[in-house]
Amino acid sequence: MDGLVEFKTDDGAVVAVEAVEGASGSRLVARGDGTVQAARTFEGALDGVRAAAESALRVFRDGSLKPDGVEIEFGVKLAAETGAFIAKGTAEGHLVVRLTWSPSAPAAPSAPEAGAAS
Repeated sequence: MDGLVEFKTDDGAVVAVEAVEGASGSRLVARGDGTVQAARTFEGALDGVRAAAESALRVFRDGSLKPDGVEIEFGVKLAAETGAFIAKGTAEGHLVVRLTWSPSAPAAPSAPEAGAAS
């Protein structure tokens, strides 16, 4: 493992994640144990990812498809300086979307009215 990035949560807990190498070639200076302190809280780092998920859900819930369920899956990488970002699975960004529809419930047979003549 190259090192760890430590994020603090809003309530003070520490979340350690595997360090991500920056594409720029620059390196953060780590403590002696290889751990880097993140510039943001864990929740702050995930704000952009939450906004992306909300936008994606809005796109698939609104409109003509009207699915009963929407499942969106994407990889997230955490970096000490940039926070969280959607990880690429190939040359493009990684995003899997599943839309589900439940079959319509069959209409219940109508019960005969009480006292009706047969």
